[in-house]
Amino acid sequence: MPAALSISQEILKPHLEIQGGHTLSRELKVSGAKNSALVLMTSALLSEGPLELHNVPQLTDIQGMADILSSLGVRVKRSQETVWLQADDLHHAEPPYDLVNGLRASFFCIGPLLGRLGHAKVPLPGGCRIGARPVVEHIRGLKALGAMVKVEHGVVTASVPGTSRRLKGAAIVLDCPSVGATETILMASVLAEGTSTIENAAQEPEVQDLAKMLNAMGARVSGAGGPIITIEGVERLHGCNYSVIPDRIEAGTFLIAAAITRSIVRVSPVIPEHLNAVLQKLRDCGCTLEIDKQGITLIPGDLHGVDIITQPFPGFPTDLQAPFMALLTTAKGTSVVTEKIYENRMQHVAELQRMGASIRLQGNTAVVEGIPQLSAAPVSGNDLRAAAALVLAGLAARGISQVDGLNHLDRGYDGIETKLNASGAHILRHQPSG
Repeated sequence: MPAALSISQEILKPHLEIQGGHTLSRELKVSGAKNSALVLMTSALLSEGPLELHNVPQLTDIQGMADILSSLGVRVKRSQETVWLQADDLHHAEPPYDLVNGLRASFFCIGPLLGRLGHAKVPLPGGCRIGARPVVEHIRGLKALGAMVKVEHGVVTASVPGTSRRLKGAAIVLDCPSVGATETILMASVLAEGTSTIENAAQEPEVQDLAKMLNAMGARVSGAGGPIITIEGVERLHGCNYSVIPDRIEAGTFLIAAAITRSIVRVSPVIPEHLNAVLQKLRDCGCTLEIDKQGITLIPGDLHGVDIITQPFPGFPTDLQAPFMALLTTAKGTSVVTEKIYENRMQHVAELQRMGASIRLQGNTAVVEGIPQLSAAPVSGNDLRAAAALVLAGLAARGISQVDGLNHLDRGYDGIETKLNASGAHILRHQPSG
């Protein structure tokens, strides 16, 4: 009886039912970048003026950030892919723990709150369980800008001493090029007195997008996209209209979907420079890419294995390690995949093995021996990108796969099964009521 109950509970979980073996065609549309939109939304805290963001993906994480900002006094309105925010009545500097706990990006509030109000109290965040991802670099940067910071009982409390309540410009050198720390320090320093520099800064497109929007709000930021960012502090910022960049991780996922199903598919919009390392690996394993002004068309060839090492931008992105490994399980020969960013990002390996993949895992290195075809199985995505990898594996597998972990998948992909079905996939979403 307990076994039957367990099976029943598994069936009742929200899941995708994927019938493998179908060729994709036509075009896959890429939404705005989640990791950019989240931090851009927190920038609304820096100004009393209205901020209107376009090309915002409709994701659970976006709603989570909207709820957090609303709790601080920001007025938030959403209409399809547009989010309107205004923080002219910012009256609270402590987001509630129950909202922050499930969203890693919630910690981005600390920089703008400190810069605008001179104080902030932010619980340490949650998110996918893929590694420690400490906030030490964030805190060290805020202290360099003159903030007093303490961490007690899982809450970070920061304040600016003195009567001016303004941070002071400083030269900050990051121990590692952390995207989160770079963005936190960048937002905190735009309203600081004097000039700040961030050395060993993250160079990711999302950092560039943040700097571009801050400049549209009246900030003076230069050097974003390189290792040194310079910020000349200003007294105030104003609102603006801004469009979020396309999501390079979703674009990469869709290109891999085309490759794993051996399909000719166009993916757009894409900024190719944001995916250079991924595009090169697709070419290396036998794909042909036709790049135009708005998109990329993938033409699969006789695919063979390649080696991958994840690195900070412009290297191969950790967020596409799991999806690319799914592809490599079906490519001829041996591939070696090494994860260098997060210590717990190989959770998809055991699930791919359930689908027949031949993978040997040694720490954070996976040796993949390609097989002719995966076989369908019930599998579970334990983090966002693992779930995406299993969806891709299901597209290529023989039979009908059941993929759960949709709570993770829906955090980063806007209507993924709708888009894939429009391109020829056969995916059903089962969302039990109650």
